[in-house]
Amino acid sequence: MTRLRRDPFVVQTVRSTAAATLSFVVALWLSPEAAPLTAPLTALLVVQVTLYSTLTTSLRRVNSVVVGVLIAIAFSVLVGLSWWSLALIILASLLVGRLVKVEEFIPEVAISAMLVLGVTQVGYTAWARVLETLIGAAVGLLFNLLLAAPVWVDTAGESIEDLARRMRRLLLDVAEEFAGAPPVERAAARLHEARRLDNDVADVDGALRTAEDSLRFNPRVKEGLLHRIVLRTGLDTLEICAVVLRVLTRTLTDLAKARAGEELLPRPTALALQETAQHTADAFVSFAVLVTAPGSEAAEAAETRLAGELRAARARRDSTADLLLALALREPERWQLYGALLAEIDRILDELDPEHRGRRLMEELDRHTRERRRLLKSRNARARTEA
Repeated sequence: MTRLRRDPFVVQTVRSTAAATLSFVVALWLSPEAAPLTAPLTALLVVQVTLYSTLTTSLRRVNSVVVGVLIAIAFSVLVGLSWWSLALIILASLLVGRLVKVEEFIPEVAISAMLVLGVTQVGYTAWARVLETLIGAAVGLLFNLLLAAPVWVDTAGESIEDLARRMRRLLLDVAEEFAGAPPVERAAARLHEARRLDNDVADVDGALRTAEDSLRFNPRVKEGLLHRIVLRTGLDTLEICAVVLRVLTRTLTDLAKARAGEELLPRPTALALQETAQHTADAFVSFAVLVTAPGSEAAEAAETRLAGELRAARARRDSTADLLLALALREPERWQLYGALLAEIDRILDELDPEHRGRRLMEELDRHTRERRRLLKSRNARARTEA
């Protein structure tokens, strides 16, 4: 039951149904139409998962309907309904919809215009449709204001942690391959698995966008900007690491081709690389826990654990580097592959470093501050010009 209450789809379904039904009841009182279905239709399209998206969607939705109605009224004065007038009204509606920037509701401009043009009493029905649209939008807005939309930070945090665990598992699997003599096909399968991380990152990005919207204009959140930046920079770091993992699997595939069925690395070198990968893989999860920690105590504990894992990984990395260097001296024709292994591990460790994360957070905060100041100056300048 708790899982269902935290599912964005379930919440969206319940909220949309309730808002649409309520708007229909209100429209029955206020609209002259016998079946004012435009009101629940508007509420259904307006009510979103977050308050921020509801506000922005309401404005575009109402704008699109009103523009469509006005176009229909203008056409009804000049022409009736025929195939060529229908073509003209659709063309005009789509062009005007683009000019007024209603974005995803451009087709709604044409739909509203066609529905109104097709009735007999154009003027009467047109203004009734506008009234019903306003009712639906108002109910949707009040619904979210009185029943505040959930904050989806926890859901986004779980998605980030799940991504980190998948990356951890992949890194451990890749490290195991270096201890044996995998065929090229199996090494290539690891490469395809790493490429699929792009889809996982895209899914997490969608969950994070929902979380970011839920923090905007939400009275229950005091530090929405900081939450958004922490989560966003955390996902950016994991995305970079996912790219590096893909490069690592490419190196695995190239080494499997070069070895042609032989052991990829001598046993001592492979064991050192596996231990390095173990600590690095664990650091993925600790990093994800750090960026999604709900409080300062949990964050401090995660940061301490992350620092310890990075220290252990770097210590094992140094011994791995010595073994790879000795191997490169014996096999100079493959020194680029051995050097690539070390460079890719170093890149992951640098990305997960707390100091690196701190610098990125400060850069993002500074960027947002500069952007906010720029917008404020622009508004003040525009206000002085209009005055």
